[in-house]
Amino acid sequence: MKLWVKMIKRDVASKLLGLANRFPIITIIGPRQSGKTTLAQSVFPLMPYANLENPQTLQFAEDDPIGFIEQFPDGCIIDEVQRAPKILSVLQVVTDKKKVNGQFIITGSQQFTLMESITQSLAGRTFIVKLLPLSIQELNAADKLSPLNQTLFQGFYPNIYSQYSIPSELMQAYFDTYIQKDVRQVINIKNTSLFQKFVGLCAGRIGQLLNKESLSNDLGINVKTVEEWISVLETSFVLTRLQPFWRNTRKRLVKSPKIYFYDVGLASWLLRINSPETMATHPLRGHLFENMIIMEAFKARYNALKDNNLFFYRDGKKKEVDLIFDEGQSIFPIEIKSAATYSSDFAKNFQAIEDLNPREKAVILGSNDNQIRSELDIISWKNFPEYMRKKNIL
Repeated sequence: MKLWVKMIKRDVASKLLGLANRFPIITIIGPRQSGKTTLAQSVFPLMPYANLENPQTLQFAEDDPIGFIEQFPDGCIIDEVQRAPKILSVLQVVTDKKKVNGQFIITGSQQFTLMESITQSLAGRTFIVKLLPLSIQELNAADKLSPLNQTLFQGFYPNIYSQYSIPSELMQAYFDTYIQKDVRQVINIKNTSLFQKFVGLCAGRIGQLLNKESLSNDLGINVKTVEEWISVLETSFVLTRLQPFWRNTRKRLVKSPKIYFYDVGLASWLLRINSPETMATHPLRGHLFENMIIMEAFKARYNALKDNNLFFYRDGKKKEVDLIFDEGQSIFPIEIKSAATYSSDFAKNFQAIEDLNPREKAVILGSNDNQIRSELDIISWKNFPEYMRKKNIL
């Protein structure tokens, strides 16, 4: 069956060839099903391919990592490389000996396991590319972007955009595979239903300050387990913590992070939202919209091969700004509102950050039109990626 996603060009694709001219190894990490394999094979179509999810391939790589790599004298693509970490030491020796750039493309969906091994074996020999699910910009360019409620409901995983796909079925399969392969590889979770309930509770707390004690009380588990499970979700690219903005100031600022999901469609499924119509009236629609926009900022940064410079602002008086791009000498603050019509109340919290030297200000709306005003910019959710590019806040 032909997949629509094969027609969707990834923004980072054009940068991979340049990286291959400068580094012997390119490492692509990101969530399961975010398109890492498709990206690698489309940019390097002549490279041999080895998938360590295949039991026989994995056994060969574990039993004889030297022999495994020697079967690819001109290099190859290796999928889910964290399953056979011994390979990384071999790659170090091989690439140091040959001194040829662009030899190996490796992928992984568990950043902690992989990053720990890379730090030990491949430091200075690889460039790490973070690939998240499809972006608004990528879908727009392929003329595949759905209306807002549909987008919030189905999310951005590439397989969602294959023919005849049903989002709820794909999310169920995704989560089952995630539990069986990724979670069990990192920690021993005996009660998987309790863990799924925990993930669902996290989805219900999108955009809120992380309160481990509250999660602990709701589930009857200790705070240490809460932290362990959140770390697992971060490690396997299910959710991330957005840190509070902190700069030398006399103001009392919060120090707790907020949590967001890498894909809004997965969060919607965990919240049992079963249709775009349900999304339209759901009490957490605004939080899910905020999640989507913040992830677009992450995607834009990573697709530009840049680190995360994203924060939120909240002071002791509960004045809050949803998203802060930290530019060093200045900041670029953004408020996120799912409403289709602008209200002056949306910008009132910008007053709390005037002393932090904001370069400009913007409000992202769930509308289809932009308004460029003298004091701030009002931007449609569809145009947010292009807006980031024009304002050079990538």
